[in-house]
Amino acid sequence: MTPQQYCEDKAKQSGSSFYASFRYLPPEQRDAMVALYAFCREVDDVVDEIHDDNVARTTLAWWRSELAALYHGTPSHPVMLALKPHVARFELPQAWLAEIIDGMQMDLDVPRYNRFADLQLYCHRVAGVVGQLSAQIFGYTDRATLKYAHELGLAFQLTNIIRDVGEDARRGRLYLPVEDLQRFGVPASEVLAYRESPQFEELMRFQIERAHQHYRKAWELLPAADRKAQRIGLVMAAIYRATLDEIALDGPGKVLNQRLSLSPGRKLWLAWKTWTFGYKP
Repeated sequence: MTPQQYCEDKAKQSGSSFYASFRYLPPEQRDAMVALYAFCREVDDVVDEIHDDNVARTTLAWWRSELAALYHGTPSHPVMLALKPHVARFELPQAWLAEIIDGMQMDLDVPRYNRFADLQLYCHRVAGVVGQLSAQIFGYTDRATLKYAHELGLAFQLTNIIRDVGEDARRGRLYLPVEDLQRFGVPASEVLAYRESPQFEELMRFQIERAHQHYRKAWELLPAADRKAQRIGLVMAAIYRATLDEIALDGPGKVLNQRLSLSPGRKLWLAWKTWTFGYKP
């Protein structure tokens, strides 16, 4: 198995909305995005699948050393071997990739986020910089596009947090800020026990509107000159926003006990529609 095929398999297994969008990219960009996505999945799996805290920390430390090896030209892991030709080609900064690992480290170090401002640092590391790396791969003419890409990454992560509240609670994790829980009168213990309530539903409607605000801001930040180059990000935005809309229609309180996702066919239809006719914010 080649390093690129390893990354393809890793991306396919996730069933991600991202992977559904990559088919529209030229080969070099597509290979780079698949390798980047596989890297994100590998380090995310460390904190999701390794239940021994010490082993997880040791594994993340190994990934840091492997990242250093990548930039010295001597990586060993298939994902890093797949990323290797793209680092110079697309000028991918080592510091940005390191921040993704820093974000995964926060899952081990930070049990709760008191304020939304605190959560934003986590979202920046695990998603904002991924948006910026993606923008590097897609290409741009105006550096303001990096601000758009970062904002879009935050919107994606907030969508993930909303969609995965119940799944995260089963892992003992809660990303909803304490200040929001208190504002809507929702005890953290009820979320961790998967108890739906009218108060929880209102809390989730608030979270959904916050995520939509970030999608709108991202669109406002995207320079017109780079909209064509950044179409894949907009395809992803269409898919993620459709997921938010479905959660709102289905009843946002239900995220505690079910994980809503769009069918592969609908993701492909949204991808084709957005690629062909453009993004409608």
